[in-house]
Amino acid sequence: MKILITGAKGFIGKNLIAQLRNQGFTHLFEYDLDFNPAELDRYACECEFVFHLAGVNRPDRQEEFMTGNPGFTSLLLDTLKKHHNHAPVLITSSTQATLDNPYGRSKQASEELMFHYSRETGNQVFVYRLPNVFGKWCRPEYNSAVATFCHNIANDLPVKINDPNVDMNLIYIDDVVKSFIEKARITQQCSALANYELPENNCFETVSPVHTIKLGEIVALLVQFRESRNNLQAPNISDDFAKKLYSTYLSYLPTDKFSYPLKMNSDRRGSFTEFLKTADSGQVSINISKPHTTKGNHWHHTKNEKFLVVSGVGVIRLRRIDSNKVIEYFVSGEKLEVIDIPVGYTHNIENLGDTDMVTVMWVNEIFDKEKPDTFSLGV
Repeated sequence: MKILITGAKGFIGKNLIAQLRNQGFTHLFEYDLDFNPAELDRYACECEFVFHLAGVNRPDRQEEFMTGNPGFTSLLLDTLKKHHNHAPVLITSSTQATLDNPYGRSKQASEELMFHYSRETGNQVFVYRLPNVFGKWCRPEYNSAVATFCHNIANDLPVKINDPNVDMNLIYIDDVVKSFIEKARITQQCSALANYELPENNCFETVSPVHTIKLGEIVALLVQFRESRNNLQAPNISDDFAKKLYSTYLSYLPTDKFSYPLKMNSDRRGSFTEFLKTADSGQVSINISKPHTTKGNHWHHTKNEKFLVVSGVGVIRLRRIDSNKVIEYFVSGEKLEVIDIPVGYTHNIENLGDTDMVTVMWVNEIFDKEKPDTFSLGV
């Protein structure tokens, strides 16, 4: 399938093109408003599907809304008609098309052009009235509050909120792209199915899910994401929106700030470093043991751990505190296996090798120095 994408350099265009390529679409005609019109003529002659994403959001003059939105839409449709091209056309509109402002009127005019074109030619059109779209590669200080907030908070810049109680209706870029590509695949398949009926025209397409959240709550989440590097508290991403917002936030980190330091607690035996903490699933730490040293010799009432040696060789010893029987597990980075440390067992870990031994340790609760639940006792 040969696909024309207008607005190829924009936020949605970049994400769509990347995923089209991921899914094996190779004949992509990329076009934007500042390209040579001769290219549009050639692409409109050959294409078999059109993603019409090009438009004007923040022009220097209000008149540019009409030239950049319905004006360019009209040019595109006229070019398709000139070449008698019956390729389906998908256009991105906006929920602002219902508003009486220059941008809204221009988007509504583009919608009307699409529906008229479909009635006139019998060609299939898909008109998407999109609410606010968020995700990677969206330009801050342009037309997305989420992009601006992500950029500013990731770069330690101030954030201005006029009304934190304003509800935002948001859709995630990956959900948008998924819906768009499904439309292209449907039309690709239906050409081989004589009795296949495409959806009726003159209706608006939607993307789901739509996430409704207050402006202030978005900013609060983003601040939590930023602080997670300091307190090591992993963001709670069990909520679908929070998961998508966290992924978006990370894409706005400055390129020289992808890394952040951890505090290594070191002594003659090696080091112990907390890596990641969670509100409900404990924490992960990294333990480095120097050659021929032993760590541990303690037990817990409720706290339980998992040890995973990823480098070096050693032995983990355990003894139930009311027994004399010592249990040994020999471990190595050459054979990854997890050792559970049950409650009521005193335990230690000894490095048997001549190099540092590295162990990933998980514990079911965040360490609380007021209630450490750790009692010294030799194995």
